[in-house]
This record gives sequence, C-alpha cells and structure tokens, in this order.
Amino acid sequence: MTGVDALGGQAVAATATTLTPHWIAGVPVESGSTLEIFDPARGTVIREVGLADPGLVDQAVAAAKDAFPEWSALPVTKRVDHLRRLSAAVWESRDELLTLVGEEHGKVRSDADGELARAMEVLDFACSAPVLLKGEFSDQVARGVDVHSMRMPLGVTAGITPFNFPVMVPLWMFPIALAAGNTFVLKPSERDPTAPTRLAQIATEAGLPDGVLNVVHGDKVAVDAICDHPDIASVSFVGSTPVAQAVYMRGTAVGKRVQALGGAKNHMVVLPDADLDFAADAATSAGYGSTGQRCMAVATVVAVGEIGDRLVESIGKRIEEIKVGPAGDDRAEMGPLATAAARDRSLSAIDAAESAGATVVADGRSHEVPECEEGFFVGPTLVDAVTTDMSVYREEIFGPVLSVLRVETLDEAISLINDNPYGNGAAIFTSSGAAARRFEREATAGMIGVNVPIPVPVSFHSFGGWKASLFGDRHLYGREGFEFFTRNKVITSRWPEQEAAKVSLSFPGS
Repeated sequence: MTGVDALGGQAVAATATTLTPHWIAGVPVESGSTLEIFDPARGTVIREVGLADPGLVDQAVAAAKDAFPEWSALPVTKRVDHLRRLSAAVWESRDELLTLVGEEHGKVRSDADGELARAMEVLDFACSAPVLLKGEFSDQVARGVDVHSMRMPLGVTAGITPFNFPVMVPLWMFPIALAAGNTFVLKPSERDPTAPTRLAQIATEAGLPDGVLNVVHGDKVAVDAICDHPDIASVSFVGSTPVAQAVYMRGTAVGKRVQALGGAKNHMVVLPDADLDFAADAATSAGYGSTGQRCMAVATVVAVGEIGDRLVESIGKRIEEIKVGPAGDDRAEMGPLATAAARDRSLSAIDAAESAGATVVADGRSHEVPECEEGFFVGPTLVDAVTTDMSVYREEIFGPVLSVLRVETLDEAISLINDNPYGNGAAIFTSSGAAARRFEREATAGMIGVNVPIPVPVSFHSFGGWKASLFGDRHLYGREGFEFFTRNKVITSRWPEQEAAKVSLSFPGS
C-alpha cells in the first residue's frame, strides 16, 4: 500500500515503521511510546503515531506561549494574509490530504472531498476577521468622555478533535483562533492523525511562524494534560458526550473557557404530505454517508401516519444500489467503519434490535467486500418497527444503522425529539409551511433542517447543539467562534483640556 510521508509530502510505502510525529515549533518531534494506526478497509497496520506525555504537552504549550506576543501583535490583516496563504497551500495539497484521510479513516474519496470543501469554507471565513474583530465606539457618553471596546485574544488555545473528520474539525477551530490573535495546540484523534499533522506542516511551509500552530498526539494522558495546563486559556472539543462532559468539567474547574461538543441522536421526521422520493433519497444519504460516522447523521427516521410502509420500501430499494468498498475504489460510495470496535458496536446494535422485536429490512451484518475480508465493514442496515425502549434507539451507534419509528401525529414526533437527551440536529420533511414553522420553533435541537436532512450551517453561521450535545455557551465557527476565541475589553477615556482637576467622591455620572 502507498501512503504519504507526513514530513515530506512524498509517496512512500506505508509500513508499521512509518511514524507520524508531533509537530512543535515548526519541526517534527518524536516521543517514546507509540500506537498503531490501521487501514480500516483491510484491518492491517500501516504506520504508527507517537503518544505525548505531559512533558511533551508542556513543550508544545511553551512553543505556543513564546509565539503568542509577536503573533498577537501582528495587524489583523497580516494574520489574515497568513491564512490566505495557508488556504492556497492546503488546496494545492488536496490530493495528498484526501489520500491520508482515506488510508487512516477509510472515508471514500467523494466523502473526503466534501469534508475538505466544508473545511475550506471555514478557513476562508476566518479571513473575515478584520470585520468580526471590530469593536464599538460611543462618543461623548459624559462631558469629554468616550467609550470604546476591543476584542482581545485569549493567549494559548487548544483543540481536541475527533476521528470522523480529521481535516474538517481542526479547520473549524484553529483558523478562527489564529485570526483572532491566539496561538494553538491541536490534539487530533490518535486513530487518523497524519492528515492533521500534515496540515500543520503545510502551514509551516506556507510561512506561518514557528510555534503559532502545534500538534501533539495522544490518548487520555494528553487530553488531561491539556485540560489541566495553566498556560492554556481555552479548550475546544468535539467527540462523544461522556468525554465532552469530562473535558468541560475538568477544563472549567481550573478556569478555562471550554466549548465541548458531544454526541447525537438525530431525528428526521417525514410527514404524509412529504415528497416520498425526495425524503427517501435524503434519509438514505444522511443515514449512510460517511458510514454513519457523522455527529449530524440521521440515525432515526420518524414516519408519521400512513407514509411509513412506502417510505421503508423506498429506502430499502435505494440501499440495494449503494456501493460499499475501500477508499481507493472510485466506485465506492460508503467505506468501512474506522475501527474494529466500531464495527462490533454496529453489529451488536443490529442483533439487539432484532432480539427486541424490530424488523431488519436491510441487513448489513454479513456484507463482504472482495479483497477486504479483514476490513471493518458493515453494510447499510435498515431497522423498522423500532421503539424508544430499544438500545438501537437510545444509544449513539455511530455506524450505518438507520432506525425507523412509527408515530401517528406531528405532536408525537416533536415529543420524541424533545424527550431525547441529545439535541444536535433534527429535520422535517413536509410540504406544509405551517408544520415546518411549528417544528423549527418547538423541536429542541441546535440545528434544524426543513427538507434538509443534515442541517450543518454554512461557515458564517455557527455549528452546535443543545442538551447533552453541547457543554458550554458558544458554538463552533461563525460569529460565535470569534466570540469564543476573544474576550471583550471596554475602555473609558477622557482627555481634559485646561480645566483644573477636581476631587469628587460621588459615583461617576455625566
């Protein structure tokens, strides 16, 4: 198998001795202990990644802290110039980044290409910093007194990103942090760490000053060191709800600003007046895209009234046409799961649903891919007649398992969503404007789709959920991203003329 050398950008033979290093102060750094990285399509080890201990995290933070004074003092237009050069360099390196994502995540080419495109939207949005960092000014609030405000960078910031979007989520975080004047320490997932490491190398090659962007790899040891580090001002996290809550509690306990995005159980409600083919296309795309490994994937279709049978039949027909294969197969539309554990979790969920009385309409448990017998594949699976007490509904499967619940009314559908502990996204398919408007107001989720199955906002809005899907009060990117990575400073100023100063102990007024 051929891979991409994270240090040189050249094609090399991917073996267990190929190491993905940390990236600190513009150079690769190795560490003693390592972890194996698998090709999920074949179940084989393709390289290793170094694991950081607290001392190495200290080294990365020190590099970021040293770089902060000069970086934050740069005019915002100069910081944006660096981001524009980075954007061009990332696009030039598109093929190697997509190859790395395919090798380590298993994501098929078309899906990886879409991930990079959405990432570039946020990188380009970060170049709006001169507008979004503008303060406010009030003239003559009292005699000779003016007030103005400034948005100031926090200092050293950090991001802990998930395996399912190894390029996109880092680029949802660090460009906005850097544009706002901060420096950054990234801890990507240890399952597919080479693409984010390559991003940092590309940034260095594009002229980003050493220490402004650093990458450390690792497991819980590295995460805890980041949460505890006294010189890190903020932590951004995307991952599972239990870890998101732990990161939030640990980081805020020592005074950090934290945004921690957790898990999801997204519902797609289909009303009887919906366009059946349109809804079936959407459910199939949103349920099985990226092998269901998206926090915004549709996990549950809620069929309202008499549309249920026809909808299940239509989705089932579309599943038969889905081509499953490795990332290197240009015909493949859906790849493997990222790990053997993820595969086993999906298989267990299907077994449990069937045992509980659900109907497995399309069964992916025995799906085979030629020449990938040891890969982590599960075929697209459709489970009908699911009820809310079944584990396939309650738990976040994060795999190609789409459940169908039947209800009689929109009231019941909205209650399902509002009773669910997660609140990332929810969608409704209907031709009724009244029903859609009611849904968008009453459904308790942070992102709502109306005839849109995966309502991931564009870069100039913001991404984030409600309830157990978000810990913290600021979402990713958009204006809220700049608010998270800065703090407000208000200045009240007076420039007295020839008048003599007077002592006054009363409360200041106009």
